Amino acid sequence: MGSDWVLTSDEDMATYKDTYSPWKGEEKELVASAAIAPDNADDVQEVMKVAHRYGIPIYPVSTGKNLGYGGAAPVYSGSVVLDLKRMNRILGFDETAGTVLVEPGVSYFDLFQYIQERNLPFWVDTPDPGWGSLIGNALDGGMGGTYGMLRHHYESHCGMEVVLADGEVLRTGMGAMPAAKTWQQFRWGYGPYLDGLFKQSNFGVVTKMGFWLGPKPEAFRRGTVFVPRFADLETLVDIKNYLEDTMATNGMPEIGSPLLGGGDLSDPTSAAMYIRTDANIAEMEAQAAKKGGFWSCRFAYYGNAAVIKAQWEHTKALFTDRIPGVTFQDDEVYDLPATPEQMAKFRTHPTILGIPNLLAFQIGGRSAFYPNPTSGHMWFSPVIPRTGAAIIEANRVLVDAAKEYNVPLLWFSPPVSIWPRGQMLVIGVPIREDPQENEQMRNAFRHLIATAAEHGWGEYRTPPIYQDFVQSTYSFNDHIQRRVSEVLKDALDPKGILSAGRYGIWPRHLRKEA
Repeated sequence: MGSDWVLTSDEDMATYKDTYSPWKGEEKELVASAAIAPDNADDVQEVMKVAHRYGIPIYPVSTGKNLGYGGAAPVYSGSVVLDLKRMNRILGFDETAGTVLVEPGVSYFDLFQYIQERNLPFWVDTPDPGWGSLIGNALDGGMGGTYGMLRHHYESHCGMEVVLADGEVLRTGMGAMPAAKTWQQFRWGYGPYLDGLFKQSNFGVVTKMGFWLGPKPEAFRRGTVFVPRFADLETLVDIKNYLEDTMATNGMPEIGSPLLGGGDLSDPTSAAMYIRTDANIAEMEAQAAKKGGFWSCRFAYYGNAAVIKAQWEHTKALFTDRIPGVTFQDDEVYDLPATPEQMAKFRTHPTILGIPNLLAFQIGGRSAFYPNPTSGHMWFSPVIPRTGAAIIEANRVLVDAAKEYNVPLLWFSPPVSIWPRGQMLVIGVPIREDPQENEQMRNAFRHLIATAAEHGWGEYRTPPIYQDFVQSTYSFNDHIQRRVSEVLKDALDPKGILSAGRYGIWPRHLRKEA
């Protein structure tokens, strides 16, 4: 690598700590012993050959920007971080197929700028924040907020190049054919589908990955549906599901409530009222009538202006037929690309227009409604059934669980609709500078995981210190999922040097510690 890219100083190592670590400043904080920053896949091969020869534990990161889920800190303290940020090339862009091939260091900002500079007619679905890696975000199960399958970034990938623990190189899908012309177009290839082995695992180092891009939409439209009664949530969710499943809406629906009070937790008519198990429904509905509705759902549409107008009219017709008293609000209607004035209206969430940004770091910041800012957060993200009853039940159960540890959760967390046929809650558990407070939050987080698992709501992703515990909740048939993963680990990485412990998968020589 050259001495400049073998990093061992205390100053360098500080960049490989978890900025939002729940063990911040404590003995158990996860730390790296060194870091290496290769420039290309050949370098990665050579590094892995040396590490394999001497049994050096390696922890690859794309850019290490997944704050709230661990950052660049290794799961197994003392590992050498393999930092792929210098591998930041866009290797291929097929304008006919709408595909791109990138290295791990390519961020959403990088790809967005590439498309803008060339005035290409394509769209990037970006997560919050946009400084992370396309590859790292997809492999960790990350997501965005625009249209269709693009929202789930792993689902929009097609083809990988992977360096295995011994330095061998694997190409998946059609990439296994040396002269392949469709590596980024047909993901399944021939024979078993191997790509899934490298999602949320520690079986290889992904050095190249293809992605499908969406065509840049002609127009964008949003509209909000308001329903008057507490019991209307179930029907609202049913209709939303139907619209999604028939692709009559292709943006990410946003369920909420006018009773949330605009974020002011001191508002007596806010969500604190209606999530209580002893809440007076009639009283809540009276307050909801003053605020425009009990529940709301904002729908987004991308595409041809005439088509998305018809889709919004279709949406309104379905609700009118099934929910008495439903009302509607026409929100934004833009031709794309949006003007600077129009984009300014999305200053808190420009990702909905496909614009990467760093505004997510406002979360937990000081405000009139939140005078005691945090030093970070851990994301608690259970997947729940796609029903109104599940939304209410999960909120009630988890809010009660959080109260046992005095965790300052919002009284109601709206569901996030990322994947087809699924939804989840995304709840930030705060981290501060006080070790005692952090210990309380760590215990609370573990309690939330256990409580959710008891009700059948599994975490889809979690910070490193909980990865073993979450893996233990997937315990069907004496933890056979973990046992099969261990068989694969031993076969692909017999010396157990790659990302030991990641997602609860430990190599043979460390399993007793796990």
